[in-house]
Amino acid sequence: MIKVEDYEAIRRAYFIDSWSIRKISRELHRCRRTVRKAIVDAQPSPYKLQKPRGKPVLGPYQSKIEQLLEENQNMPRKQRYTARKIFLEIQKDGYPGSEGSVRRYVAQVRKDHQKAQAYLPLEFDPGEDAQVDWGEAQVVIAGERVTAQIFVMRLNYSRTRFAIAFPFQKQEAFLEGHIQAFHFFGGVPRHSTYDNLKTAVFRILEGKNRQEQNAFIAFRSHYLFESRYCTPGQGHEKGGVENDVGYIRRNFLVPIPDVASYEELNEHLRQACLQDTGRRMRGQTQSIAELWKSEKPQLLPLPASDYRACRSQPVKVNPYSQVVFETNRYSVPVEYARRQLVLRAYSFQIEILAQDQIIATHPRCFGREQDLFEPLHYLDLL
Repeated sequence: MIKVEDYEAIRRAYFIDSWSIRKISRELHRCRRTVRKAIVDAQPSPYKLQKPRGKPVLGPYQSKIEQLLEENQNMPRKQRYTARKIFLEIQKDGYPGSEGSVRRYVAQVRKDHQKAQAYLPLEFDPGEDAQVDWGEAQVVIAGERVTAQIFVMRLNYSRTRFAIAFPFQKQEAFLEGHIQAFHFFGGVPRHSTYDNLKTAVFRILEGKNRQEQNAFIAFRSHYLFESRYCTPGQGHEKGGVENDVGYIRRNFLVPIPDVASYEELNEHLRQACLQDTGRRMRGQTQSIAELWKSEKPQLLPLPASDYRACRSQPVKVNPYSQVVFETNRYSVPVEYARRQLVLRAYSFQIEILAQDQIIATHPRCFGREQDLFEPLHYLDLL
């Protein structure tokens, strides 16, 4: 194969040494056609396939593969023909070749039919828009390596980001993440954009319409912001916060944090978010902190009291003066044995109430079938 260095030697011989094409061909052992090409152009032309290479084994089955891929368009998204399934289907028809050849051909057909996507760059007004997403990260808490769920909220104008870790993505954590973010930002953005996550959306309706969870509607009403949802499967519609999830994982959680509790981990994340506001984003003349300062007055004010971000349910006290929640047992004062009470489950705390009075609090247990006792609850019995 002729290289660019060979072209250079030919051109030097012709233009500098004034050799004839015949002499160059003889001395450099190149055909005259190649010499003429080098004189015209300083680098070799890339190889161009004149006609598609034949596929003697796969060829007779290409139409069947394309037919199956065409059928995919009218099938449920999770029940479509995969490359593996297509291979098995044409194998029934006598295909003797390898699965790899089928996979490569399927990938090529999909690429040829895929429409190129382009997106509009967006600009946001101060205090108007935020984006929310979840991510995962490995952390060490009390000597045990666990997968923490990271709630991330981002102000789109200033690019200020907030992150807080939870042991799960349940609704109480989803709402608590919002509350902590609002306090961090110093106000409430007027609109927030989400995926179609179950903690907010009960059912996806036609177009942009959603039937939302009642608890999320009440929460939104308390803080008076509006919610928006991405088109299913189109996470790029909130690409800013999706990038932030990766940024936080790479920059705030490397090396893997080794902490005593979620409280310590979340203080680490809070300080990292504050320090990060000193950066200046590409294309901006001001730092994140400066833009955030000008955005704060445009945010909605925080209400006088926070929404109660918990899950409430009735519980029956057993003879051992305990109530059961998610297989774990929490003690209450013995005078409430066998009574009907109410349990409030917050992200990190359990409250047990008799009517409107809190009679017991415990740290929330994230294990299973554990007993959490407060010795003072049994003092009268002793």
